[in-house]
Amino acid sequence: MPGAEPWSAAGGSNGVLVLHGFTGNPQSMRPLAEALAAAGFTVELPLLPGHGTAVEDMVPTRWEDWSGAAEAHFQALAARCDHVAVVGLSMGGALTCWLAERHPHLAGIALVNPLVHAPDAEFRAGIQALLDAGTELFDGIGSDIKKEGSVEASYGGTPLAAVLSLFDGADEVEAKLSDIHCPTLLLSSREDHVVEPVSGDVVAERVSGPVERIWLEESYHVATLDNDAPLIESKVVEFARTVLGGPGEVAV
Repeated sequence: MPGAEPWSAAGGSNGVLVLHGFTGNPQSMRPLAEALAAAGFTVELPLLPGHGTAVEDMVPTRWEDWSGAAEAHFQALAARCDHVAVVGLSMGGALTCWLAERHPHLAGIALVNPLVHAPDAEFRAGIQALLDAGTELFDGIGSDIKKEGSVEASYGGTPLAAVLSLFDGADEVEAKLSDIHCPTLLLSSREDHVVEPVSGDVVAERVSGPVERIWLEESYHVATLDNDAPLIESKVVEFARTVLGGPGEVAV
């Protein structure tokens, strides 16, 4: 898909991993990644498995595929940087928390409308019933954006088995939020039609490290492409400078 390519920038010796959301791709996070690169950080914005091509490619993918990719990209970035922070939107936020739970040495995490509190059993049973009846895809969830003319390059359909796997992954992440001790920047949209703000509430309540929460008053779910995008970019860059101590020496 146009704009869905992975993106990276070589900068200083401190790095930031940037993770996109479910059925989305790097297009939704590219402006934020570019803002971090402009501030001098080394940045990696990967394309997660099954995303950014055709929705049929995503149907067989599961949480283990996306988390495995996030881990591999984190390890590769950490191997060439002194310190690393991670930023994620929606599912990317869940993956960001998952990495922080596994890697106590992470410098900090920034979460934009993260999914960590998945829907209840009744909702999941409804999805399973559709699957059992032979329905693999449902309506798309992408491009929940308030700003007129701004569009997320996401899939037009939602793979149902994959979304159930995402919910299972979110359960795993939610159960271990207290294992996160690094500084956390939480950016929450007041009005979100994809992930209920309760996910942000859970993060704020259960993360063990310091949490700064900023409310986004003029954006829906894909806030990185919405009216509050400039605010998000400035706050995330400021946060990265604080937790990483600046971009660091230029990597040779």
